[in-house]
Amino acid sequence: MDRKVYDYIVVGCGGIGSAALYWLSKRAGSGVLGIEQFELGHHNGGSQDHSRIIRMAYHDDIYTKLTPETYKAFAVAEEESGIQLVYKTGGLLLAKKGETDHLAKKYADAMATHNIPYEWLSGRQLRARYPQFTTDDKYVAVYQKDGGLVDAAMTNAVHIQLARGKGASVVENCPVLNLARNENGTITINTPKSEFICKKVVVTSGAWINHVVGSVGVHVPIYVTQEQVTYLATSHMKEYVKDKFPIFIYHSTKHDIYGMPIHGNSGFKIGVDAGGPFVTAESRTFTPDPVRENNCIDFLKEVLPTSVGPILYSKTCLYTMPPDRNFIIDTCHRTGFDDVIVCNGAGHAYKFAGLLGKILGEMAIDGKTQYDISPFTLDREALKDPDYKPVFFMGTGNKLPGGGEKKDKAKL
Repeated sequence: MDRKVYDYIVVGCGGIGSAALYWLSKRAGSGVLGIEQFELGHHNGGSQDHSRIIRMAYHDDIYTKLTPETYKAFAVAEEESGIQLVYKTGGLLLAKKGETDHLAKKYADAMATHNIPYEWLSGRQLRARYPQFTTDDKYVAVYQKDGGLVDAAMTNAVHIQLARGKGASVVENCPVLNLARNENGTITINTPKSEFICKKVVVTSGAWINHVVGSVGVHVPIYVTQEQVTYLATSHMKEYVKDKFPIFIYHSTKHDIYGMPIHGNSGFKIGVDAGGPFVTAESRTFTPDPVRENNCIDFLKEVLPTSVGPILYSKTCLYTMPPDRNFIIDTCHRTGFDDVIVCNGAGHAYKFAGLLGKILGEMAIDGKTQYDISPFTLDREALKDPDYKPVFFMGTGNKLPGGGEKKDKAKL
């Protein structure tokens, strides 16, 4: 690349970063550069795979006020590319009465606050609607019609290709070494390939967040876990296609299990949310845990027996989570770098990726955003209090991944 000076540079081109590149390119065209430390579409972080859940349902209205907007943001890229990215299958929150139904109520109440329609279903009503479930009335479910999946790998590619079509550039296999302030107020991004200069930097580097913002005097307390999903080769494929089966999340007393209809391959997808061990971006492995595989299969044998089949494969990814597992969307102005914007998705942001890209683009170009991001500041208690007790299971209390105890080395 001969060009070294840009208006805006995005560091990290995963789900959120590729969306930021796209939204910036819509207004700044060739003045935008994306820097990715690996190749585009890599499997080292948390923004890959065939499908990710998208849903209106959330445990807190700081998110339900945004969920309708994320569908709109993806729709813009769909319209421009002509490629479908979001598939509405319907969505379920499943719980057992007397155990975790209070969690389902949290989601229902948060939706009600923003007039998002939903239905309560008994276990038998759920089974009548979706005969794949073997639930009786020990179970209760909240159904929301707009839940579904977003094709993650396709969405990343679409955002990048649309951005390039508007003149944006991307450099791959180019890790960022540090950021530095220039005498004229611009910022230099040092990489092994070159020095790049810009007015504003957007940092969306996932588990590598502190590798980048540490050079401007910012440290974000994060926990990185190695998560995994498993695809099962069910012989009842017709029962688990997108127009016959919804996405679901089951709230157990220990963790959340989620499942998704077939998309992108022939397998039914199952996983545990925030159930993996603490790692770092450098120490993680790519080896799935057979214990977690078996836990998922045992659950399915009880509730969705026809979904079970031979394991096609399991694959790993990284969650990067602040202690309260809420997003981070802010600038580094506290250390004199208000032109460095940072975003962390807390291990549950892919469904918001298109909207977060739009928000970051507005912050970079306009200095503000039309959306309420006040809950996601770097100033909040969870990020400033070193004794803050981590809460990783959304709405379920203060258990840590794997049910373990907090370890000092876990916070990075």
